[in-house]
Amino acid sequence: MKKALLAAALMSAGVVAHAQSSVTLYGRLDAGIEYMSGVPTGANANGAANGSTNRWKAESGDWGTSLWGLKGVEDIGGGNKVLFQLEGSFNTMTGSGPGGGGLFNRWATVGLSNDQYGTFTMGRMLFISNGVWDFDPFGQSNWSSASLVRGRNWPQSSNNFAYQSPKIAGFDFYGQYALSNATSWNGNGTTAQGREAGAQITYTNSLFQIRGMYDEIRNPANGALYGPQVGIINPAGPNGTADGGVFSASREYSAMFNIFLGQFKIQGAYQAVRSAGATGVLPGQPTTLDHEWGGVTWQATPAAALIAAVYHVNGNNGAGNATIYTVGGSYNLSKRTLFDLQVASVRNSRNANFGLNANNPGLSTATDNPLPGRAQTGVYAGIQHSF
Repeated sequence: MKKALLAAALMSAGVVAHAQSSVTLYGRLDAGIEYMSGVPTGANANGAANGSTNRWKAESGDWGTSLWGLKGVEDIGGGNKVLFQLEGSFNTMTGSGPGGGGLFNRWATVGLSNDQYGTFTMGRMLFISNGVWDFDPFGQSNWSSASLVRGRNWPQSSNNFAYQSPKIAGFDFYGQYALSNATSWNGNGTTAQGREAGAQITYTNSLFQIRGMYDEIRNPANGALYGPQVGIINPAGPNGTADGGVFSASREYSAMFNIFLGQFKIQGAYQAVRSAGATGVLPGQPTTLDHEWGGVTWQATPAAALIAAVYHVNGNNGAGNATIYTVGGSYNLSKRTLFDLQVASVRNSRNANFGLNANNPGLSTATDNPLPGRAQTGVYAGIQHSF
């Protein structure tokens, strides 16, 4: 009898523990086909591309990153919860990935949450500059708000501490602070990452939403707010394969809005990207960027959405300016599966070589950037499934 009672008690304890904890497996698969013009080809004596061609490509992640992850929560009582998230990206077309940062290159966090006081997490996470995605008409698709700042809007961040407040009277606050882990606070070349930090405040009601955001990324080599000068735009000069300058280390100030008008959503943003402490800047390498966009989404039916948007950037120091004009949309086959389509064209001023993709400033065939002053046009169609 005692053994039966003990077994029943243990089974009951297990049921209670299960009810207080949960782990969820989730993911997203995105794949399709892409056509792009203005793709660089050939090379001059300095290794820079000297011609253009067109390309058809099987593509993963144009509409959204393919990813998988685990997230869990444990209720420890008193309104407190322990939570974690692990998430990594991959290429649906090849099965390879992640591209860098380890198995969980996007998220690897653990933290505490309280409905009254907010959520605190630690670990690797998407950097706060990714907070533009829900004010971008194309939701940070491959050809949108990251393209003309060469990926400045979507990096990951390690050694990070983050706080998300609860919503109070329509306002909420989110902040991050990432350590360099170097012997110099901002970074001195002994670690892979310089100090990074940022904060945003958002106000939301039924008619509109606004967000103000500040963030900074430090050069890991010396802690400066300007990255190493690689990938020179001058086609007759040296050529690099990694981004640099204001695109990799800088301060960014963002003001964004959403307006909700029935079936229509109007979105826009302005970003000022500024460097500091830059020395010996070479021609064609900007130290400041002014980046803005606007667009509208028409939810024509519960399943079908049509989107149109314009993105523009202007850089100083002879870097020129560029504009992306794009239309597209999606059709939901179900709650978890959709078809997507986007058509886009980027137009560059004489000295600029911005591409549709968020490429580094180089001109080699590895970058996909068009030749300076040339246009690039692309179209892709695909399918995306979430689980």
